[in-house]
Amino acid sequence: MIELKDIQRVYFIGIGGIGMSALARYFKFHGREVSGYDKTATPLTRKLEEEGIPVHYEEDLSKAPKDAQLIVYTPAVPKAHKELVYYQQNNYTLLKRSEVLGLITNSSFNICVAGTHGKTTVSTMTAHLLQDSGYGCNAFLGGIAVNYNSNYWSHERNVCVVEADEYDRSFLRLSPNIAVITSMDPDHLDIYGTPEAMEEAFIEFSGKVKPGGLLLSKYGLPRSGDLRTGNHLTYSLQNEKADVYAANIRRQHGSYTFDVIMKDWQLKDVELNMGGLHNIENVIVAITVAHQLGIEDNKIKAAVAGFRGVKRRFEYIVKSAEGGIVFVDDYAHHPEELRALITGAKNLFPDMHCTVVFQPHLFSRTRDFANEFAATLDMADEVILLPIYPARELPMEGVTSEMVLQRMKNEHKQLLQKEELLKWVEGVVRGDTNHGGKSGGWLLITAGAGDIDALVQPIKKIIEQK
Repeated sequence: MIELKDIQRVYFIGIGGIGMSALARYFKFHGREVSGYDKTATPLTRKLEEEGIPVHYEEDLSKAPKDAQLIVYTPAVPKAHKELVYYQQNNYTLLKRSEVLGLITNSSFNICVAGTHGKTTVSTMTAHLLQDSGYGCNAFLGGIAVNYNSNYWSHERNVCVVEADEYDRSFLRLSPNIAVITSMDPDHLDIYGTPEAMEEAFIEFSGKVKPGGLLLSKYGLPRSGDLRTGNHLTYSLQNEKADVYAANIRRQHGSYTFDVIMKDWQLKDVELNMGGLHNIENVIVAITVAHQLGIEDNKIKAAVAGFRGVKRRFEYIVKSAEGGIVFVDDYAHHPEELRALITGAKNLFPDMHCTVVFQPHLFSRTRDFANEFAATLDMADEVILLPIYPARELPMEGVTSEMVLQRMKNEHKQLLQKEELLKWVEGVVRGDTNHGGKSGGWLLITAGAGDIDALVQPIKKIIEQK
């Protein structure tokens, strides 16, 4: 078995991935020599370079370090990648990201957050509550916490908050003391084949909880009776049958105040400065974990009030108090995530005209959920679809964004290229487009897990020039 303490030089293939970059930061923090490759430069890879981690962007064996003692790679990297093949053929030590994370957390107290959606926000909220309250933790996150502008931080307390990724069954390498399951909706069917096989993986994950540990799962999950653990609490937004839920929810412009109710404990007047009813449900998990760890009530409330969100999770880009334009960006790329996003946004801003700009992610996901995407997007007042972002996939015959568009019943829909979208936004801001029917202003939402985030700043610039 490899001993991480003996490793001094680590090379990452796919270092720009959100989980990979957290591990790169971990090794850098602990004094190791770290470098990596990624296909394209992004704000995240540029930030890694600023932090002293060299990154190159072409498959180039001359830039791949020959003295690396550990090669970390992600399943998203093609099997024929020149550097990956070189290291495999020359007997280097290669480990998947999930294997390295498993080794790091082998001897720590672990809070592992799993779920087909919600896990990034829940894990980030949990890590923030532990850090901000002074309890302390090491965090390995799947998103950039706005409070820390990072997806990784370290602490002397041997407690880790880990986003447990179900893709490629990665989460089965973890050993949770506290495990969270936020959702088990079908996804990654290119990996699992069937929804049932994916559910089995989550059931297996629940069985990874250490003796005396805790499982916290969303109330009403399919096959919740099959989850394998002794100490089990359920949570819900407002269902009083759950062990933990919210009550007395009040909203003001983009924020919520509510109470958290447990059988033998209550936390009154919690303030969450983040949009989306689903985020109340998410923070209930973080609050429950903090309470289980003995963190004081006043510290929990202060940490929640100070939480500034996760980049691309109901992130306010423009928030006009005067009611003119609100612009929200979100990572939602599954029908249920979109449903939560649109429901939460319309609940907060019921009088605003809601336009959703959605970039489908993966041909396989678009094919598998075309009907569900169409039905969910119909909830918006207006929808603009961008072409599918392929990520790791090759095109599939007949699978395009048009598949979703044709299935939608909403008449206010169109398919645009990115350049056309920016011109369209300019027209709306100038007043050339009449939204009609609602007097409360314009709520614009961009959503997707592809490169739609590259449009956020150009759109913001257009709006701010109004």
